[in-house]
Amino acid sequence: MPEAPKTDMPEEHWRALQFIEDVTENAAAVQKRVLEEILTQNAPAEYLHRHSLLASDEPNLNAFKKIMPIVSYEDIQPDILRIANGDTSPILSGRPITEFLTSSGTSGGERKLMPTIADELDRRSHLYSLLMPVMNQSVPDLNKGKGMYLLFIKSEAKTPSGLVARPVLTSYYKSRHFINRPFDPYNIYTSPNEAILCPDSYQSMYAQLLCGLIQRSDVLRVGAVFASGFIRAIKFLEKNWRSLCHDIYNGVMDESISDKSVREAVSQILRPDPCLARLIESECGKPSWQGIIKRLWPNTKYIDVIVTGTMAQYIPTLEFYGGGLPLTCTMYASSECYFGLNLNPMCKPSEVTYTLIPTMCYFEFLPVKNGVTNGKSEFDHHDLVDLVDVKIGQEYELVVTTYAGLYRYRVGDVLRVAGFHNKAPKFKFIRRKNVALSIDADKTDESELHNAVTHAVQNLIPFGSYLTEYTSYADATTIPGHYVLFWELQTNKDATPVPPSVFEDCCLAVEECLNTVYRQGRACDKSIGPLEIRVVEEGTFDKLMDYAISQGASINQYKAPRCVKDGPIVKLLNSRVKTKFFSPKCPKWIPGHKRWNKENGGV
Repeated sequence: MPEAPKTDMPEEHWRALQFIEDVTENAAAVQKRVLEEILTQNAPAEYLHRHSLLASDEPNLNAFKKIMPIVSYEDIQPDILRIANGDTSPILSGRPITEFLTSSGTSGGERKLMPTIADELDRRSHLYSLLMPVMNQSVPDLNKGKGMYLLFIKSEAKTPSGLVARPVLTSYYKSRHFINRPFDPYNIYTSPNEAILCPDSYQSMYAQLLCGLIQRSDVLRVGAVFASGFIRAIKFLEKNWRSLCHDIYNGVMDESISDKSVREAVSQILRPDPCLARLIESECGKPSWQGIIKRLWPNTKYIDVIVTGTMAQYIPTLEFYGGGLPLTCTMYASSECYFGLNLNPMCKPSEVTYTLIPTMCYFEFLPVKNGVTNGKSEFDHHDLVDLVDVKIGQEYELVVTTYAGLYRYRVGDVLRVAGFHNKAPKFKFIRRKNVALSIDADKTDESELHNAVTHAVQNLIPFGSYLTEYTSYADATTIPGHYVLFWELQTNKDATPVPPSVFEDCCLAVEECLNTVYRQGRACDKSIGPLEIRVVEEGTFDKLMDYAISQGASINQYKAPRCVKDGPIVKLLNSRVKTKFFSPKCPKWIPGHKRWNKENGGV
């Protein structure tokens, strides 16, 4: 983390940076204290008693380490469902559960429900408060302008207990921590709260972009949560810039924006400005949109989005629109817990590392070798490594114990130790375990994809056609991105040709079988495009095997990959495509959890 004299920064920034230095320098002691606090706070929890960790005056850390098992979501799902169905006894936590945070990861096709407590909002808010002190070390004078951050809420539902279930960011944006945040010159947004909190994604996006354009000269940084979301905003601007210019020219918001609170909030800054409208029109009307961010917001110093993990596929598109603006990636978090910060936020995307903040939760790590946890199929809590004992260059799976009542919970992220900041490790995000395809927040694994394909190909049997091989690819070159399936078929002699409509039915059948996060992205958020099937020539997968062997693969161990990345393999597959088909409509999706949706026979 770059050094800066105390006199060059606000007092609160200096305190924030000093906090980071203190907790990372004393990481082992801080982690011990965190585990003590968690076990003391949650001493009444049935879960701890069930595992023979009984309440006492002094929390027994050694007993926790010796007997507490490593768990996945499926292990604790029965407890979570008890809470969701109205059991108010202290099952996982000694504090009352205040809501459920819905994870982008799924179990049985439905979003995972992560119970949380009121105190967690304080911890998340504190981590957010560290971002600008760190960034201001690298990019000064951010207090002299505004940030155009495109932030959105998503749908939420109530469980039978009455507790709401919603994404972690929706929870934060609706909290007093965000809505009633104190004035901070380093954290002024162009978007009014009313636009961010508008449940209609079209009206929210329109209003936020309009406000960002009106205040273009004040904008010093732009961003969204994920790279995919920021690119969707650019695509939205590409489609709607004429209407936005019309509003700016006349000082009146388009009638399609019907939300009263949004209209009132935007009217506070919207005035007739023909000169600004003509300037924007001139830039947006040019043949190429390369560098459009710098052209429309000329004082912007960086683009703040997540570009690690599967979001890395959007880096070339961001670089095209950004025109050389740095891409910054500032924070590492999940629905289970917020974890840490990038203390060198202006580094290249390929060099991003996250320093885990020891106060957020109790961190442990499962060593990963050759893609397998600890090099063996079976593992237990004896394999776990403490935060300060990880080794540089080694990969680990992240395991957390949280204040909200997760104990030795496998998050599913694989991280590589890149170094240390004081005594706290810096991790490079490597991958999400078992994820084959991802465009936005969706995470589809090979098993789920295979089941969906197996179901869809039944449509081909009446026509004497059969699937012999397939693979998949997340195509991020379109906006929004979409799933592509490459199918090689075998057809009986004298069989009736398969009509295009049947292949389209196959596309939709695959989508209908995928998890609720994918279907929400397609049907509601419009963050994922229609699934595509590309039928390839016979013998294509033999060519694919020949290529793999030429690159060193063993002919005896080769099997066709079920997911491929952009590069030579995709180029080979595309060169042998005969026909293409797209899903004709969005798959079915309704908010909430199917267990409790009346439409699906729930309560």
